[in-house]
Amino acid sequence: MPGIAEIALAGAPVAGGALLGMAAGNLKGPDIQGLIVKDMDLLARIPEAQVERRAELQRIIDLRIDDLITAVHRNRELRQIAASYEGNWRDIVVFVCAVLFTVVWWNVEHSRANWLVMFIVLIVLSVLAFIYAVRGILRGVRTFLHARHRAAHGQ
Repeated sequence: MPGIAEIALAGAPVAGGALLGMAAGNLKGPDIQGLIVKDMDLLARIPEAQVERRAELQRIIDLRIDDLITAVHRNRELRQIAASYEGNWRDIVVFVCAVLFTVVWWNVEHSRANWLVMFIVLIVLSVLAFIYAVRGILRGVRTFLHARHRAAHGQ
């Protein structure tokens, strides 16, 4: 069974990267709305005579509400930027880097257990990066031609 063990060891870096990517996508911050509700409940339970504690807790609630509003505005801006992305020079840079790393990996000792698996992953990554780069270039050319066409017809 050394063949299965070698395959498992060879795929470990790729599987680890995939797991890290999945974990990064699932990370969530604290539930600020839930914290605000709990703080407001706590504020209602603090006796009226404890003015300083009530004032401090109210200040914390106000800060959390401000943070929530700021986060909503920031998320909206990030969504607008992500939705307007049509590809640009970064796609080309990713493609060039993927190809260069593939060339470097080709010169690594081929007897390593994970050489073939990583080389296949790098080839797939290079092809995907190439597709995104070509898509971005085509969109840029299409936008340029469309703008030139509108300018020629006085629109």
